[in-house]
Amino acid sequence: QVQLVESGGGLVQAGGSLRLSCAASGRTFSRYAMGWFRQAPGKEREFVARVSSSGRYTYYADSVKGRFTISRDNAKNTVYLQMNSLKPEDTAVYYCAADVNYSGSYYYTKDYDYWGQGTQVTVSS
Repeated sequence: QVQLVESGGGLVQAGGSLRLSCAASGRTFSRYAMGWFRQAPGKEREFVARVSSSGRYTYYADSVKGRFTISRDNAKNTVYLQMNSLKPEDTAVYYCAADVNYSGSYYYTKDYDYWGQGTQVTVSS
């Protein structure tokens, strides 16, 4: 079992920044990849970013590439999502997720085994 707790969401103006954190517990954090997804009202949950277990490899959705940065600190069992140049369309509930069983892909919700409860990000225009 893996428990995930997100924090850092809030209200920010367009062009601003936020940093989300996700604290993990329950299994050896450095052994599995982590991802961030988001879900806007009335829309499906969508992939945002992923980081490999070591932190060496990262992947991003085209919509956030160049603006968001995913990173992890294995000593603190925490993954981060630094979000810069935020836009109103980034408004959503953001979820962190753990790929413990290594699905071999990373883009779909089914590729992840554990999920946090989500944190709201609202970007005003």
